[in-house]
Amino acid sequence: MYASGKLFPINEAETAPTPRRNTLIYNLSVLQAILSAARPAPTGKESASLMRIGFDNDKYIALQAEHIRNRIDQFEGKLYLEFGGKLFDDHHAARVLPGFEPDSKIRMLQSLVDDVEIIITINANDIEKNKVRGDLGITYDEDSLRLMDVFRSMGFLVGGVVITHYASQPAADMFRRRLQSLGIACYLHYPIAGYPYDINHIVSDEGYGKNEYIETTRPLVVVTAPGPGSGKMATCLSQLYHEHKRGVTAGYAKYETFPVWNLPLAHPVNIAYEAATVDLDDANIIDPFHLEAYGVTTVNYNRDVEIFPVLKAMMERIAGSSPYQSPTDMGVNMAGLAITDDEVVRDAAKMEIVRRYFQTAVEAKRTGFGQKRIEKLEMLMNQAGVTSSLSPSRSAALLKEETTGAPAGAMVLPDGRVITGKTSDLLGAASSLLMNALKAVAGVDDDLLVISNEAIEPICRLKTEQLASKNPRLHSDETLIALSISSATNPVAAQTIAHVDDLRGCDAFFSVIISATDENLYRKLGINVCCEPKYEQHTYYHK
Repeated sequence: MYASGKLFPINEAETAPTPRRNTLIYNLSVLQAILSAARPAPTGKESASLMRIGFDNDKYIALQAEHIRNRIDQFEGKLYLEFGGKLFDDHHAARVLPGFEPDSKIRMLQSLVDDVEIIITINANDIEKNKVRGDLGITYDEDSLRLMDVFRSMGFLVGGVVITHYASQPAADMFRRRLQSLGIACYLHYPIAGYPYDINHIVSDEGYGKNEYIETTRPLVVVTAPGPGSGKMATCLSQLYHEHKRGVTAGYAKYETFPVWNLPLAHPVNIAYEAATVDLDDANIIDPFHLEAYGVTTVNYNRDVEIFPVLKAMMERIAGSSPYQSPTDMGVNMAGLAITDDEVVRDAAKMEIVRRYFQTAVEAKRTGFGQKRIEKLEMLMNQAGVTSSLSPSRSAALLKEETTGAPAGAMVLPDGRVITGKTSDLLGAASSLLMNALKAVAGVDDDLLVISNEAIEPICRLKTEQLASKNPRLHSDETLIALSISSATNPVAAQTIAHVDDLRGCDAFFSVIISATDENLYRKLGINVCCEPKYEQHTYYHK
């Protein structure tokens, strides 16, 4: 079902305004009568219940905490846990496992908070290169400070920061001094010649022995980082070496949510992981070591499988024996055991694969690089049995653009309705779609004005006349502000903005690449965004 979602009829080319519509916004008595006659709007809970759930989050937290406790006990009360992925904002997991909460992992750790100490690692070369976390737009060193603030605010003990691959890089030295001025413990770990294959050298006083020992006090030491390639595993193994020299029997385990070891190799959830890490050139494979040791087929990814013989040899050299026979043995991930509806998670994962395709295609359009990644994603889509038109929002957005001649967007609501919006004189496509979708979930009649043109036009003039913007149209954040202001005096606006959270988890598609401002606003609202890899204007510079 497609709906035009006319929020601002005065601006829609296909609809002409009438005097009655222009006066409604000022006639509260008439508005109240119309609202009382309108169908009741769904509550937030009712709207959310329409979203399909395939994952038991509470079961996952309980299983995961219990499994980690058992692993701590296995190593006489001291475990270094390499924590891959995002601790408290794992939106990828939330998208492919509907029901998974983005903060599930940190909530799980909170159940162990008195036993947990957190160490943050950061690669000195990443500091030197000002490497940026793509989803937040901040450098890794700044994100390290952000992570510490978040962890401390949640009651966790943060033991300090480890600068890995340290070779007197100037930027790393500056960051180290900054940490020291803030009273944060900072440790240096150095490049090791022959790493990771020269085990005799690595596991010696000239290898791990040169690294600074990290003083820890809790039984569970969580080693995390702003991003990949930070040296988390090497930090854990270095600590095992130093602990062993001190007579402490400590263990190592790895916590990666994906790939899910007890799902089939070709399961869409595991394919979606490959799609998400296409820039890292990861590949899911059968764990041959686990198959040989136990006769059981499990899934891991290539880097862990390739490094396992070396890792096992290191642990044998450090402690005399290895507790693990396979990379799967090292893991503690229980996500696969909390899936309650395989069909739901399959469908969600397929959507994620397509999203990754469009994200990569847009990035290639912006930078001129990434064709090989696009080709790999096309291969992954073929494996999952999906096409780029999987979501009905894409066909709806492209059709809207074709019929109106203006950039357009479409969104699939929790109840399955598809709402569209297009660029108008005063609103961009992202703004129009957002407002039309809000009206739909709020149960506000399509013909009712929510924000008057009289409220929007001064903002447009401010942008062009005082702020020298060439684009007078309101971005989605500016439109929400206008709606918020209107809600003070307009009950329709108040009713509409009260349903912002109902759009969380919805899929939106735009016929052109939208601005970073609009994309960030949608992301904050929890709306999944894809764009056709083309610009609205044929110019060289795009902001």
